[in-house]
Amino acid sequence: MSDNTSVAVLGTGIMGAAMARNLCRAGHDVRVWNRTRTRAEPLAADGARVCDTPAEAADGAGVVLTVLHDGPASLDAVRAAAPVLRPGAVWMQSSTTGPEGLVPLVGFAAERGLTFVDAPVLGTREPAENGQLTVLAAGPEAARTTLAGVLDAVAARTVWVGGEPGAATRLKLVCNSWVLTVTHGVAEAVALAEGLGVEPGDFLDAVAGGPLDMGYLRAKSEVIRAGRFEPSFAVDTAEKDARLIVEAAESAGVRLDVAAAGAERFRRASRQGHGGEDMAASYYASFA
Repeated sequence: MSDNTSVAVLGTGIMGAAMARNLCRAGHDVRVWNRTRTRAEPLAADGARVCDTPAEAADGAGVVLTVLHDGPASLDAVRAAAPVLRPGAVWMQSSTTGPEGLVPLVGFAAERGLTFVDAPVLGTREPAENGQLTVLAAGPEAARTTLAGVLDAVAARTVWVGGEPGAATRLKLVCNSWVLTVTHGVAEAVALAEGLGVEPGDFLDAVAGGPLDMGYLRAKSEVIRAGRFEPSFAVDTAEKDARLIVEAAESAGVRLDVAAAGAERFRRASRQGHGGEDMAASYYASFA
């Protein structure tokens, strides 16, 4: 294998673990690191080499993929790996950082001679596990060839939105603003139905097949009605993203009242003990 097929995956949470697993299935040489090693260890059964440090994972890798909680965590991991990274290695940055959080990452990549690709993803647990994510990517043309095999392994579609980092991150915030708004809408509609003595199933039947129906309504209402909140996108992560959206909007002179209220709903749900559950647990914020 060429060194371009050696991939260091830094961060093996919901998304990172699924991406690493699909990279292994595609035949790549995959090394994984996670701050809590036990979360990375199951990937050994898929063929990944579990490492104790970011540097051990990145040693000799042609591609470094960061899938961590936020920008500071991503920078810390790559900084720890920096002594072994060769100039020209591609850093595929898939954490959701927000525009301001991306700036120090781009700067560090430039200092170290790394090829930086801004590449957040759209999708949750199931599409990640099935290699059906959508990658939003911005970076130099040359990196596209290097990343082709990686992207084929983890995504059904890659949307290239420019050569300069930042364009993909901005698009990700716009997409997430819609995802989070829909999630809160489902949670509040189900809560309201229950509060008014309306069977939630009757609400779903009333909108079935019409312009107000959608797959996400069905998926999240089922999570709420079943009371099974296994995270595909956790409340605490959603709160972080919501606040990034609001901050970015404020910087652009845009007021997002719904997004700000949604961030507060996630905060309340987290304080009630639902921070690690699926973001549909926004439902519980209706009863605080």
